[in-house]
Amino acid sequence: MLILLPPSEGKATPRRGAALDLARLAFPGLTEPRERILAALVEHCSTAPDRAAATLGLGPTQADLVARNAGLLTAPTARADAIYTGVLYDALDVATLSPAARRRAAVRVAVTSSLFGVVRPTDRIPSYRLSGDATLPGLGPVAGIWRAHLGAAVTAAMGSGLLLDLRSTTYAAFWRPPRELAPRVATVRVLHEVGGRRTVVSHFNKATKGHLVRALLEEGDVPRTPGELADVLSGLGWDVELGAAERHGTRVDVIVTE
Repeated sequence: MLILLPPSEGKATPRRGAALDLARLAFPGLTEPRERILAALVEHCSTAPDRAAATLGLGPTQADLVARNAGLLTAPTARADAIYTGVLYDALDVATLSPAARRRAAVRVAVTSSLFGVVRPTDRIPSYRLSGDATLPGLGPVAGIWRAHLGAAVTAAMGSGLLLDLRSTTYAAFWRPPRELAPRVATVRVLHEVGGRRTVVSHFNKATKGHLVRALLEEGDVPRTPGELADVLSGLGWDVELGAAERHGTRVDVIVTE
């Protein structure tokens, strides 16, 4: 089973730690595109910080983020599960998982990244700023680069198991499961129900996905199909509705009322 998460826009900044070593990251087949994107980002932020701020969608009070990117080659690193922050990652709270659940997270969870493609929670990375819809000078859209490389990495990580794809729309564009994998792909939509009316609310969506992944890691079962996943989640107390099979997978709706 592979649980594929989106990254967070905000990130923690480690004060100490070894510098980035791309050769030590998981998914070594992605080293070459990682090198190209990293070099382009560092050069752009080092030589044209004002233009880089516009490229990255940053305002005048966020110049420190451009400078941070310029120093990525020597910046301190920390585990990816400590770098990524925000609502989803606060709810997942990897640091407080049981030892068994943390071991499962290390082999079952991967985080999509515009800079690194995908990383494991234990990979040591620096804090960076690069959105999934960014376009870098000389390279073009980062999403286009990853579309040419992520398929093989994610498919190999799936093996013969289920892919639980929790990526947001921006990062889902990096790679979409082909039809032959669709029977083993589940996506999740979180619906907030109030007075019989259901809506998608960003905060509930992110928090619920974090709690859901945490519960799956603690429980330890390994569903192999979207239907089995829905059964596991129902058994864990979630209100779940299984949708129809679609081109890129099967949607599982999780209904929350609080």
